Amino acid sequence: MSRIKCIIIEDEPLAVKVLSDYISQVPFLELQHTFKDAILATDFLRNNYTELIFLDIHLPKLKGMAFLKTLSHPPAVIVTTAYHQYAVEGFNLNVTDYLLKPFEFERFLIAVTKVKTALAEKQKTESGEVKDFIFLNVQKKKVKILFSEIIYIESQQEYIRIVTINKEYLSKMSTHEIEKLLPSGLFKRIHRSYIISISKIVSYTAEIVELKGVSIPIGRGYRDILENL
Repeated sequence: MSRIKCIIIEDEPLAVKVLSDYISQVPFLELQHTFKDAILATDFLRNNYTELIFLDIHLPKLKGMAFLKTLSHPPAVIVTTAYHQYAVEGFNLNVTDYLLKPFEFERFLIAVTKVKTALAEKQKTESGEVKDFIFLNVQKKKVKILFSEIIYIESQQEYIRIVTINKEYLSKMSTHEIEKLLPSGLFKRIHRSYIISISKIVSYTAEIVELKGVSIPIGRGYRDILENL
């Protein structure tokens, strides 16, 4: 299992430092980013994939629990707070664990191990179900789209455009959401706005991928993706 990608949403610098230090001590965790408020995190999650959020409750602008309710497909969440009275609400929102500040490394490790176990079980279950298609909402219908026919997927604000061999579809979801549903061995994100089918690559340079007559730009932060295939 690869390292679990995680982010921290916390406005107290000391708490951020403690969490960052703890994360650095756990080999199966990878810290992607830290955020002082949930609004900034929302923007990040719109275009990036993460598997775990360390979330404070008393945040500026948008409170932690309110932020959780805005996520249609939330990753695993570990709440970190000094206030115990929100525990029931947190578990009603399916948070994995609830850490009361200040907490020791041992307690932190118990929480992240829960996440690791849950993700491993999910992968095990999914690997036993070999699917070659996905159903997406298209114009109030569930449309079956074969993975083998998808050429690329493009972000268009609140929608994604799925370009296949035969036709195109518009579905109201983000590239972050569709990326979680696609087999990572068949599809790769090469730009914040584009996910491509690996099997449809004709050629590529450091800046562009050619897919059956279509040129797709490679984002600056994604240039090592193709080299690592």
